[in-house]
Amino acid sequence: MAYFISDECISCGACEPECPVDCISAGDDKYIIDADSCIDCGSCASVCPVDAPQPE
Repeated sequence: MAYFISDECISCGACEPECPVDCISAGDDKYIIDADSCIDCGSCASVCPVDAPQPE
């Protein structure tokens, strides 16, 4: 199971440095999570001001 970033993302970048496996990167209009690398830790979700990272 992995996390994904919903359309609620405001591209603030708070999640990216929190990821212990560096699987979050800036996309065209929101941040994206590489599902193959995601370890489902939830670190990104804990710092997001709009609850954009969600478990799949």
